[in-house]
Amino acid sequence: MKHFSKGLFAGAVVGALTIATPQLHAATPRDQLVIGTSLAQVLSLDPHQATEGKAVEIMSNLYDRLVNSTPDGKIVPQLAESWKVDDKGITFTLRQANFASGNPVTSKDVVYSLGRLLKLDQAAAANLKRIGYDKTNVDKLVTAVDDKTVRIDFSGQVTAEMLLYRLTTSTTSVVDSVEVQKHVADNDWGNAWMRTHSAGSGPFTLNRWSPNELVILDANKDYVAGGPKMKRVIVRHVPESQVERLMLERGDIDIASALTASDLATFKDKQGFTIQRIPTGGFYVLSMNAGNQYLSNPKVREAIAYGIDYKGIEKTIMGPYGRARNVPVPENFEYAIPNPDWHLDVEKSKHLLAEAGFKDGFSLSLKTIAQTPRIDLATAIQASLAQVGIKIDIQQGNGSEIIAAHRARDFDLLIPQTSAYMPNVLGSMEQFSSNPDNSKEANNAGNFVWRSAWDIPELTALTAKASIEPGPKKRGELYVQMQKMFVEQKPAVLPLFERFEPIVLSSKVQGYVGHPTQLTRLEDVTKSETQ
Repeated sequence: MKHFSKGLFAGAVVGALTIATPQLHAATPRDQLVIGTSLAQVLSLDPHQATEGKAVEIMSNLYDRLVNSTPDGKIVPQLAESWKVDDKGITFTLRQANFASGNPVTSKDVVYSLGRLLKLDQAAAANLKRIGYDKTNVDKLVTAVDDKTVRIDFSGQVTAEMLLYRLTTSTTSVVDSVEVQKHVADNDWGNAWMRTHSAGSGPFTLNRWSPNELVILDANKDYVAGGPKMKRVIVRHVPESQVERLMLERGDIDIASALTASDLATFKDKQGFTIQRIPTGGFYVLSMNAGNQYLSNPKVREAIAYGIDYKGIEKTIMGPYGRARNVPVPENFEYAIPNPDWHLDVEKSKHLLAEAGFKDGFSLSLKTIAQTPRIDLATAIQASLAQVGIKIDIQQGNGSEIIAAHRARDFDLLIPQTSAYMPNVLGSMEQFSSNPDNSKEANNAGNFVWRSAWDIPELTALTAKASIEPGPKKRGELYVQMQKMFVEQKPAVLPLFERFEPIVLSSKVQGYVGHPTQLTRLEDVTKSETQ
């Protein structure tokens, strides 16, 4: 293995199991919540830049948005106390709230925040750019009617429901424009400062972030909905699963969220602990660079699809992390189609490679973040594809290296993960089925398909059509067509496993409800004295 490193929607908590513990040897303070996880992907805490899962989880407690989504997928007020939809847009009325600095939250802050997101024009902007909002039109489409009223006009490529769900994502967080503008340097919109500081109105503020070490959040006692129950939240970087398991058993941490399937299993039926398995609506994916001489061929991509032992990997490695599924829509979503007949078939895979002109096989590299469960998944794929004549060289690295390689199209194969921004086919699938401009010059690193250089104009057009279809029945028919077309084109972004987030909590922890899009809020979490 080569190292190139430089140094769950609908029923969001599924199968929560109350499960006795050995005598604890330590205890975290009652007014502090300590979480053990992997911080390898936390590259920035600027909400208009960062999109990685653990960063989202942290930022969702530093910032509020106009609207929020509940774990079961309902849209609820946050900074907007109400809104009205008409045929041209949505008008939001803001609640009385202050940022942690003491500055009032105004419509100007909302306009500034959405403008900043699109004018920074980083990967975080992709969710709004995909539906017609960009740096050239945001000043026209997002306006302040008065200090407490914001108007967002439709772009012509979006429905009200789709826009509202996008506004629940962490990338649309509202920042303190007065505070941020104090820290602008070289026209960077304050990004250098915002990467390591907070300027939000959420229930916590950022005390400290030490990359790949820890994040400390302090309670915002003046939060509009009341100060958090926890005085402090500490997120510790504990990438080694066995270490994290021992820390949880000893009481050094309250929550563990980066355990291997085998370590997770030790907490089943164990008094004093609770397991939550949260469906994300997303997937673990094998991204193939269609610019590669081999992977540009659909028969090769199909050969790879038949060269992976999904059921075996699900049983031995993924366990609570994933369920085998090769359509980028969870099987329990309305209008989800059945899985294609892709399974481990060595002879069929070899036959497809021969038809593509590569009967003797070839070699590829596979890049992955060294994080549970992806590194074990990469090893299993390596062993599986070796049976059909494809030699895999695994290259593992930290979050910044792998994410940068993905966004730069600098890979053969790579294992990313996705989530869904709304609980339906489009919310889960859109990032797999839309790539408006595949040219390298477009440099659209925020587009998941673009990163794989997979040109899909027909599927992109069909996705756009579904995005603005007002009729539920017709929209459902388009959803089915999208999935069928995706499978027929032998995708370069191959879903492997529907993704779940399993976490183990000390039974002392009360009120923690994992969110499918990792917008888990912590202000109502409490801790009892005994388990």
